[in-house]
Amino acid sequence: MKHAEPNHQNLWQHPLWAKFQQAVGRNIWQLQVRGASALVIQHRISLGLNWLEVPRGPIFEDEKSLQTILQKIKELGKKEKSVFVRLSPYQPLPAPSSQLPAAIGDHHPQTSLLIDLTQSKDEILKQMKPKGRYNIKVAQKHGVQVQVSDDVDAFHSLLVKTGGRDGFGIHPKSYYQKMLENLGDHTQLLLAKKEGQVIAGGIFVYLDDMAIYYYGASDHSARKFMAPYLIQWEAIREAKKRGCQCYDFLGIAPEGAQNHPWAGVTSFKKKFGGHVVDYPQAKDMVLRPLWYGVYKMRKKLRD
Repeated sequence: MKHAEPNHQNLWQHPLWAKFQQAVGRNIWQLQVRGASALVIQHRISLGLNWLEVPRGPIFEDEKSLQTILQKIKELGKKEKSVFVRLSPYQPLPAPSSQLPAAIGDHHPQTSLLIDLTQSKDEILKQMKPKGRYNIKVAQKHGVQVQVSDDVDAFHSLLVKTGGRDGFGIHPKSYYQKMLENLGDHTQLLLAKKEGQVIAGGIFVYLDDMAIYYYGASDHSARKFMAPYLIQWEAIREAKKRGCQCYDFLGIAPEGAQNHPWAGVTSFKKKFGGHVVDYPQAKDMVLRPLWYGVYKMRKKLRD
């Protein structure tokens, strides 16, 4: 297992992500000091309360610049009367920041799976699990066709089925539409069809040297055609064509985790090979302790 190094192009701290978050109605701030920066996103919760997120950030050069940017973030949080600020950086936070409480249910995964795209296509296939290679061939044998599409309706219909089957929440259709619109040429919706019927789909992001498998959905009744495997292979081929050097499956269950909700999708992703990476534990900067306690209690009851 490897520890993830910070990416020089961090999607969640990129201006494109800021544009997308604004498009879905969230307030954003782009803070900068010498040697550090932070895209801050506001999330509203019940009772007129809110919390702030610094997704995969802040980005900082050293402990001094980190403390300076954290002070600006804290000032913003107090001004906005936020309950807490969530920090989920790629870089480990040095003391004393490392002593902040662990985040409650951070939606950025702590473990992921990466494929090295500097390898040739044959080498990428060779490092896959035999079942992964086999399932790609099964989809090809069945005549599954994968195409770039703008049919968000079809993808969202699949997501509704997949979410209901696998027990995860989904966004409104407009969220995915705005993601595709605001990330522009850096994102693609791929749909797999069998005899004209959409049976699987995925949204992928390509940002300089990084490709990310962001969302996926499939029709369980068509599972024998193995369409999700062919979609992944086509996305990997596209990423190589664009010059990406790394393919990120975005999140898997931590190694050794028992009964993890991502166990099924982890099994699927690991068939493509790659190597496991761990990210630092996300931290919460608590600004309103009483309301933070209420938030923790309500989240525990929901989960």
